[in-house]
Amino acid sequence: MRLMKFSQLTIVGIFGLVAMSTAHAQASAAVAKVNGVIIPQSRLELMVKASAAQGQQDGPEMRKSLRENLITEEIISQEAIKKGLDKDPEIQTQLDLARQRVLVSSFQADYIKNNAVSDETLRKEYEILKLQMGDKEYKPRHILVENESEARDIIASLNRGGDFAKIASEKSMDEGSKNNGGELDWSPAASYVRPFAEALEKLEKGKTTETPVQTSFGWHVIRLDDVRPMQVPPFEEVKENMQQRVLQREFGTVVQELRSSAKVE
Repeated sequence: MRLMKFSQLTIVGIFGLVAMSTAHAQASAAVAKVNGVIIPQSRLELMVKASAAQGQQDGPEMRKSLRENLITEEIISQEAIKKGLDKDPEIQTQLDLARQRVLVSSFQADYIKNNAVSDETLRKEYEILKLQMGDKEYKPRHILVENESEARDIIASLNRGGDFAKIASEKSMDEGSKNNGGELDWSPAASYVRPFAEALEKLEKGKTTETPVQTSFGWHVIRLDDVRPMQVPPFEEVKENMQQRVLQREFGTVVQELRSSAKVE
């Protein structure tokens, strides 16, 4: 379970779609012809681009493999049409949704491509982020349970000399940290949900919260193992991330404006 909250728009993948090519496609631009239906070169190039974006090296072997996949998909697609599956209302709905998601993804990509963010804006964003992150990093551990009563029992057990790591491994609901004794990574307080962050900022090194801390995840018992000065990466190192952050926020504003002006009945 992650305690950090992130808000970002998800760009949906488009490469699972299989579209039938038209009879007007030029044979010279074809990857293959399957039962008289041309698979256009543009489809292969799109798949190559997607594979390259995932770190695969463009080359004859990759292209051969992708070509074989396209041929297989075309054959199966043709058989599905022969069976009339494309007329099934549920499948038609799935195809409509897939088309819509491609258009949404394309609209977002077009916005990002055509809207640059100035260095001045990025530097302002950087300074705001630095203020939000604060001047300290914390190394906490926690035990997450379902209710306050259980959390109070754990605190009482710790006060009697109980082993924090052992209790965490036995009782914590946080699958991401329980096997490490409840240990969390070095992070500024602002990276955590607010009640957790506030409790962390008040703790002294080596101390445990005297009362349980409630968040949307449940009830926490928190111990602060260590604290150190915050090391903020230089602007040039995070400039690209700053640009993505600003563009995501601005795109969200565009979406809200579109919703406000849309006639929804």
